[in-house]
Amino acid sequence: MKMKLCTGLLAISLLLQLTTAMAYPFDGYEYTGIRRLARLAQVIEGKFKGTKPPSGGLRILTDIKLNLLGARGDSLAVLPAENAKLQKEIQALFPNRDESYSLALLDITPGKPLRFASQQMNRQFMPGSVGKLAIAAGLFTELQRLYPESVENRHRLLKTRQIKADRWIIYDSHEVPVFNVESNTFASRAIREGDVFSLYEWADHMLSASANAAASIVWKELILMREFGERYPVSYEEEVAYFKNTPKSQLSQIAISTVNDPLRTIGISENDWRLGSFFTKTGQSIVPGGGSYGNPKALVQFLIALERGRLVDEWSSLEIKRLMYMTARRIRYASSPALEKAAVYFKSGSQYRCKEEPGFTCGKYMGNVENYMNSVAIVEQADGRIYLVALMSNVLRKNSAVEHQTLATFIDRIVAKP
Repeated sequence: MKMKLCTGLLAISLLLQLTTAMAYPFDGYEYTGIRRLARLAQVIEGKFKGTKPPSGGLRILTDIKLNLLGARGDSLAVLPAENAKLQKEIQALFPNRDESYSLALLDITPGKPLRFASQQMNRQFMPGSVGKLAIAAGLFTELQRLYPESVENRHRLLKTRQIKADRWIIYDSHEVPVFNVESNTFASRAIREGDVFSLYEWADHMLSASANAAASIVWKELILMREFGERYPVSYEEEVAYFKNTPKSQLSQIAISTVNDPLRTIGISENDWRLGSFFTKTGQSIVPGGGSYGNPKALVQFLIALERGRLVDEWSSLEIKRLMYMTARRIRYASSPALEKAAVYFKSGSQYRCKEEPGFTCGKYMGNVENYMNSVAIVEQADGRIYLVALMSNVLRKNSAVEHQTLATFIDRIVAKP
């Protein structure tokens, strides 16, 4: 997704997240039909060359659980008061750091009291690719709307619905893993017009590889689900005619509803998180939107609802959590060595922008006009600690990917203290 530059601003770099990670448990191919998982399983078995997951990325489908079902989760219908000791430790991280850092942290380690801490958690940021979590919530909401009584039908649609890449993917440079299970051939490349993936695979590309093309395709499908209901999926010709003939204001209204209503349902206010615009230029031209913003408070509320099984329902919450599970390659906050043995459920988003400045060289995640970096994570450590964290920043001229990795290490140490 590209942005128009402010008047008079000379941009020498304007980029979003370009680094590919991978998610979903490696044994999930038979259940989901996500073809890259068949390759990942072979990599782990040593039958295919590739990067093996860290030890914390080797969980299987049945290992992944929701941590806040029942009374403990019910107690988190609203965020708890800050824990004095934890709050003091967290605040000690920031006096000598950029003033933009904002954070919400909730320790939900089993057998211990809930502990909450924050740092200007209501501050708004451009969420970038973190906003794709709202599309994921919208996807499972629309599936539930189509099949309120049948998880099996929702699962079947995700696995069998095949969607061809077309104009909606333009333009996106994010690479995705493309594996042919018949020929056992693999490529990591940008999505091309004519590529065909299942709805499960499109959702996987959207979250694990953070592909903007995939986000626009999935969001487009939400609009079609909402409009055509039990007639979905309609023919390609009917789909094209619908987007051509429907007033843009109506398309915009439906689009905003499909991805924002699920956030309101779980108690996230419009002031705290709103997704307003498609992630590709063509998507934006077909369905006009508006501004997007979010804050750490809303992102932790999202993770709480997920762990409570309240993101639509328990099945939907668990599937979204699986889609967030980091396996092969960890980036940014999740790449901290302190998290090597932890299961990490993660989404990040970034955007940087530069102008000419004497003595400064623009670099990836080092913008001098904007340098947004956002991290959302559920961390399940090998020693039993479990915590939810949302970290957002706009630190100019520094490599924010490294900064978030460093803070992940410090935060993990703090949570480990009794």
